[in-house]
Amino acid sequence: MRSDRLVAILLLLQRREQVTAAEVSRELDVSERTARRDLDALAMAGVPVYSVQGRGGGWRLVGGARTDLSGLTASEARALFLAVGPASDATPAMKAALRKLVHALPKPFQVQAEAAAASLVVDSQRWGASRIEHRPPRFLDELQDAVISGVQVSLGYVDSKGVETRRTVHPLGIVAKGPVWYLVSNTETGRRIFRIDRVSSADPTGDPVHRPGDFDLAESWNEIAKEVDRKRTPLEVQAVCTPDGIGILRMALGDRLDVGGSTTDGRIEVVIRGPNEYILAGELSGLVEWVEVTGPPGVRDHLASIGNALVERYGRPRTSGDLHPS
Repeated sequence: MRSDRLVAILLLLQRREQVTAAEVSRELDVSERTARRDLDALAMAGVPVYSVQGRGGGWRLVGGARTDLSGLTASEARALFLAVGPASDATPAMKAALRKLVHALPKPFQVQAEAAAASLVVDSQRWGASRIEHRPPRFLDELQDAVISGVQVSLGYVDSKGVETRRTVHPLGIVAKGPVWYLVSNTETGRRIFRIDRVSSADPTGDPVHRPGDFDLAESWNEIAKEVDRKRTPLEVQAVCTPDGIGILRMALGDRLDVGGSTTDGRIEVVIRGPNEYILAGELSGLVEWVEVTGPPGVRDHLASIGNALVERYGRPRTSGDLHPS
């Protein structure tokens, strides 16, 4: 992973006064071109590295190679952790490297660096079927600063119906869900999520956030996502599926499919979630080769109706009148 390499390069810069792209290439077993790109990426992330041109040149940290990373400002330390630390799929080696890097930071920066590393979750699975790619929303930086600094925010928010409200929230974390960004907060009415592209204003109050001691952003988001999915797909259909159809159901339904045990005839019990009977019947009508719905009765009735319509439409020979109705 590139993030692993960025941390490795920074630690390499700490151990040596200067490194060249060729040395980084040999150390990390990558091409010199990749090594130069990674060094440039560190600089773009706010890490104070610079290149020395000419014979005997290379890359150095501003102020020289210091084992305590004292060349970093607080904002630069946060920029590094936000660049390489927040991905939810970070490897164990990556997390171990970040822990070592935190311990090497000057004491005043450690708390904010740790907060930055824990302030963001990336959830690549989008809700719904929208393919619109959103740019980072207007108040993303301000809200992430509030999460890291641990201060409450007076939040202006426009809901899905266009109604604007204002409330004080306790920001706990930021989540990127597909192309959409969310703020996870505590409020007077409990924990809530807010789409950041619907935030109309975000003003820090200066008051400290009341953050549960055992709060974990990834775990909290997992619970929130499950609850949202349950609300989006409240109907459960019981069915049995042939063993060779399970893979097809997984591809078609994703995490809306729960697989149970085997029946006496060798088929497999499944539960399928969806928004309503009609939509689920439409989805399952194309899977009848493998799936038999056992309940609820309304879904079976819709399937029968769909079957009759298909026979009516396609089960009789076509005539010229079908093509050119009068």
